[in-house]
Amino acid sequence: MDKSRVDVLVAGGGPAGFAAALAAGRAGANTLLIERSGRLGGMATNALVSPFLGMVNSQFVNDILQYLGGREVDPARLDIDYADLLVQENVQILLHTYAVRAIMDGDTVTGCTCYTNQGQLDLYAAVTIDATGDGIIAHSAGVPFEQGRPEDGLTQPVSIMFRIGGVGPSPLLCGSEGAAAALMLAKGSWEQIVEQGMRDGELPKNVGVIRTYATRRPSEVTVNATQVNYIDPTSAADLTKAEIEGRKQAYQVTEFLRKHAPGYKDCFISEMPAVIGVRETRRFLGCEYLTRSDLLEGRKRPDAVVQDALFVIDIHNPDGPGQSEGSAVECRPYDIPYGCLVPREIDGLLLAGRCISGSHDAHASYRVMTICLGIGAAAGAAGAIASAQGIAARLVSPEQIRKAIP
Repeated sequence: MDKSRVDVLVAGGGPAGFAAALAAGRAGANTLLIERSGRLGGMATNALVSPFLGMVNSQFVNDILQYLGGREVDPARLDIDYADLLVQENVQILLHTYAVRAIMDGDTVTGCTCYTNQGQLDLYAAVTIDATGDGIIAHSAGVPFEQGRPEDGLTQPVSIMFRIGGVGPSPLLCGSEGAAAALMLAKGSWEQIVEQGMRDGELPKNVGVIRTYATRRPSEVTVNATQVNYIDPTSAADLTKAEIEGRKQAYQVTEFLRKHAPGYKDCFISEMPAVIGVRETRRFLGCEYLTRSDLLEGRKRPDAVVQDALFVIDIHNPDGPGQSEGSAVECRPYDIPYGCLVPREIDGLLLAGRCISGSHDAHASYRVMTICLGIGAAAGAAGAIASAQGIAARLVSPEQIRKAIP
């Protein structure tokens, strides 16, 4: 395969990019997936975000999760599982390859300029799929975007998720704010104990909930608790500050668990992530725009390419601890229309993953990894169809996409 010119070029090896490349390759497209790190998997491998949260009505996605062994994946081997599936569909993979900017011909993206240790690499494609999370290609192509909540532009906080070992039998497990309020211990609910620790200075000021999840390994749990607010996750300077602060917080949280949580008196940090977990950056404006009301109403769409997506509106408070609305907001199964993946004025480009077109509130649901698998699969199928038919990606019919990824 000539890597410099392909049918479908996918930038980003997280769940959306992986699924896009898999769907495109399975449809017969000459497909190349590039990833800036040394591992596929995105936040799951590099930031230890191991639970595949959310649901979609898709056999394509269900088959992926079954191959991975379920929703609680093992970050140590997820990248290998991804690679094995991609190789089966003749998808080419380039790691350590940084997408830098779109290559443009007027208002059409014709590829992407990348950098590797050997220098600049220009890659060309009939369709380019931006699954970089931050929308690096879309941003450089001039696609308009929103970032953060509308009133002040603040994004959801970033977090260091980490793993702790040395956990005893029947340890405290708590996956959400609601579970923390209901989980009663000798000194009160887990929610009350953590909030008191925050007030007393045992915990950082914005760590108002400590979530713990079982892993596949004995005597080990994943912890989701650290929280760094008031940063722009597209800023290298801000991310540097957050990486250092988040890792310091992880040690404070671990010490708190030793003192206050059943089963944790001998625990220790067994694994730190390579990068901090980022929930939200740019959301690019597409031909359609997903809203909070779409989720609350469970809106169904004839132009849907992701059907019956379901996860709570999970807004980690941009301006303090916990959830911005006290707790996550339940929604109904909703559809994601194809237009949310199609930039308004730029051709040759599709969006996949958390950077698709939607509001701050809607994004708080569709950003999770299972839904991103569904979004990516739709983008990959659309790219393959557009390339095969020699048409603009925006002209592909949603019905064709649904048939390609049942």
